[in-house]
Amino acid sequence: MNRFIANILFFLILFLFLSPLKTFASEYFTTSYYVTYEVGETGDAQATIDVTLTNKTSDYYASSYKVQVGFKDITNVLAKDASGDLSPVVTKIPDGNIIEAEFNEKVVGKDNSLTYTISFTTSDIAHLNGSIWEINIPGISDPSAFDAFTVDVKVPESFGNAIYIKPYQGSQETRFTKDQLGTSGISIAYGSEQIYAFDLTYHLQNTNVFAVQTEIALPPSTNYQDVYISSIEPTPDNVALDQDGNWLATYSLPPTTKQDILVKGHAIVRLIPKKEELSEEELEAYLVQDDYWEVSDPQIQKLAKELQTPRAIYQYLVTNLSYDFSRVEENKPRLGGVSTLENSSSAVCLEFTDLFITLARAAGIPAREVDGYAHTENDRQRPLSLVQDILHAWPEYYDAEKQTWIMVDPTWGNTTGGVDYFDVFDFDHFAFVIKGADSEYPVPAGGYKYDGEETVKDLSISFDPTFKKPDSNLSFYVDTSETYFSQLPLEATLVVQNKGQGLTPQNDISVSSSNLIPGEQHMVLPQIPPYGHVTIPVKFQKEPLLTNEEREFTILIAGSSLTESLRVRPILYSWYVLGSGGGILAVFTIIIFIIIRKSRRVSVSQ
Repeated sequence: MNRFIANILFFLILFLFLSPLKTFASEYFTTSYYVTYEVGETGDAQATIDVTLTNKTSDYYASSYKVQVGFKDITNVLAKDASGDLSPVVTKIPDGNIIEAEFNEKVVGKDNSLTYTISFTTSDIAHLNGSIWEINIPGISDPSAFDAFTVDVKVPESFGNAIYIKPYQGSQETRFTKDQLGTSGISIAYGSEQIYAFDLTYHLQNTNVFAVQTEIALPPSTNYQDVYISSIEPTPDNVALDQDGNWLATYSLPPTTKQDILVKGHAIVRLIPKKEELSEEELEAYLVQDDYWEVSDPQIQKLAKELQTPRAIYQYLVTNLSYDFSRVEENKPRLGGVSTLENSSSAVCLEFTDLFITLARAAGIPAREVDGYAHTENDRQRPLSLVQDILHAWPEYYDAEKQTWIMVDPTWGNTTGGVDYFDVFDFDHFAFVIKGADSEYPVPAGGYKYDGEETVKDLSISFDPTFKKPDSNLSFYVDTSETYFSQLPLEATLVVQNKGQGLTPQNDISVSSSNLIPGEQHMVLPQIPPYGHVTIPVKFQKEPLLTNEEREFTILIAGSSLTESLRVRPILYSWYVLGSGGGILAVFTIIIFIIIRKSRRVSVSQ
């Protein structure tokens, strides 16, 4: 009987996104893998791969192995089989390393097994990013190529409990079978929140011969993040919220002026979003058609009717779109929802986002776009696509049951081979702007450039786990007239300023007075971004005709109070002043008239 020596070429797809080859391992051997990653306190991981090959026939046996791993950093490579140590040879390649070795013995005969072990140390699995330990392991491209595949991930007790585990198994269990993994990878995080420090530059220009008012979009607080602005130079005229919750800072630019705006601050990013209750009327704005979101297109309508749910739309994009890295390099124009559907093999994050929003809105699901910074350790697995300062775009939809906006990332769900970015998000997305009312506005930080001029990188983002949340600082004053008159409405202006670094919460305003009507008033103070202010009218009923005294009222906001007085004088007083002025004018007019009359008489006398 002829014997065939099969050099088994192992594509451990756990490490790579390569299609597995049909080798003798699947045709003539059953293969069982048990992989352990034991992460140390410093983040270095000891990888141990135990492989058992069992002959299906008596005609073939394995004499060597070759394993290609996608980790670029591997050290301390060891290998052994049942007869002792092997001598592995490691060859570096652009995408990782190839490990090769000859077995000490040949196992021949049906149902006989060969067991061997490969181990190495790598720093490519676990990373301490700011406050968060992250573990990322790519998935298996073709689970059917393996008869059994089990992965164990072990971490030090000091990491604590994982805040998320993908794929999630309903517990803190970090052992994964082939069926649980599917084609997705493993993603685990330890920690409660991520803190980013940011340093942003905006370039503004007024080419007109007259002054203009313009605005920039600052990173806002959202239901996933709290933003604190420590400095803005120069100071804006105001910072206000728009319909989508963006922070828009306004500036007045003189004619033919260039102005650089420098913004520094911190963002605290959470995993679980806060509630954000919206009315049906408010949600209607996120169902309409806009440029790049062609909701009424027949193709879109048909597909949206088939998919119906956010999960189905997400999965459709992950499965049917292909990420096109050339679009980023060549800076090709944005396609929009319909064109993406027609060109599914050429998509980047904007295309994934636009098609998600278009299909969601067509299915009656409120949806909008988020642009911002995304942290990635591997730009092939988790790419960034927006050209201006290499930003990222992802969609979010409104979940009526949870009463909040839910962020998802079908782009990374696609490029990571199926890591779940639908049920569980991460700490790596930092929102700069939200586009719901308009598909093209506002422009995120990094997109403010001088026309025709190249600028240095305008975004600097880093981790800062030492940052402490600053106290709020709300101040207010009342702008009043010097004198008010009875029988006329009384009105003052309340000016409330946010002098702190974070967004002030919505507050109640209480206005009370013992001698003005109404004696009690209650108003709502909206949220105010840092460096922002709002003005609110405070009105009282007119006073009796003969009132001639001061009236007092007290304003209470967030535990702070301010008492102001209004000087009210009788309206007759204003008539008296007016009348006195009129009498003087009348006397003056009579005198002039007499002089003119007298002059005329002199001039005509003989």
